[in-house]
Amino acid sequence: MKKFPPNIGKWAGLAAVLTIAAAAMPVAAQSYPNKPVRLIAPFPPGGAVDAVARIVGQNLAERFGQNVVVDNRGGAAGAIGSELAARAVPDGYTLLVGSTSTISINPALNPKLAYNPKRDFVPVSVVGYVPHVLLVHPSVPANNVKEFIAYAKAQKKALTYASVGTGSPHHLAGEIFKGMAGVDMVHVPFTGSGPALIGLMGGQVQFLSIDMPAVVGQLGGGKVKPLGVAAAKRDPRAPTLPTVAESGLPGFEISGWYGIFAPANTPRDVVAKLSAEIARMLASPEGRSSLDKIGVNVLGGTAKEAAAFIAGEDAKWAKAIRDSGTKID
Repeated sequence: MKKFPPNIGKWAGLAAVLTIAAAAMPVAAQSYPNKPVRLIAPFPPGGAVDAVARIVGQNLAERFGQNVVVDNRGGAAGAIGSELAARAVPDGYTLLVGSTSTISINPALNPKLAYNPKRDFVPVSVVGYVPHVLLVHPSVPANNVKEFIAYAKAQKKALTYASVGTGSPHHLAGEIFKGMAGVDMVHVPFTGSGPALIGLMGGQVQFLSIDMPAVVGQLGGGKVKPLGVAAAKRDPRAPTLPTVAESGLPGFEISGWYGIFAPANTPRDVVAKLSAEIARMLASPEGRSSLDKIGVNVLGGTAKEAAAFIAGEDAKWAKAIRDSGTKID
């Protein structure tokens, strides 16, 4: 994530500046919030989006002195809850936990989607990200990305790669890898992270790009061979594992991310106040620890920085979808 690297010290300083700026905010922002806030998580309870929503919601409730109610509205790959948030009154009292899929991938896959993130939302903060790890089956005679690319190019028959479903970040990560590495691989969709990982372990496929928390317990077990972490720097959960750039493919960075969004036309001062409070939360040991426990690396930053980050993500995933010809039924 070269455009927006995590830097806790930076956000701690930012929080102090925003504290001073808050004193000059209009009265509307100074009194916000004066009633409960609804935080829509567009997936069922128990998943990563729900976990991020509850951590952010609890912290904001403590800082604002108002209840922050997490409203799980799952269905249609996050579209139902996202549309509900998009249609909410833009007053800061309904927010959305957006993610790679709901903000960057789904709109590029489905032009008929009932919401348009660019039109319907304003970014408040990118809370954090979960980097992918590139894995191969142990039988593959490659110990780094450079060797794997050479091996794949030498095969008469295309290798196969797993995903958790067509149009998923895992699928598109494979397509991005193919394009950047100049190799041919055949996509094999599974029904989730667990089955995809089992498929790799069983030798049904040779390659998989998967989020770090889903596989961190398997990295040293010998059933999979990790080639690199797809992030700008090494991950603290596997500090000896090189980045993909170090391992032979500079510029390849794939992560799932989570952010807070407000409906379009929410007052700028309210958005700024929310962004400042989330920055303070992410700069605190408690906030970082809570996210670390669920495998999320902290980002944070201002609303403007969040918008720039998301624009880059939108472009990356849209290109992967165009290049792969991926369509939904």
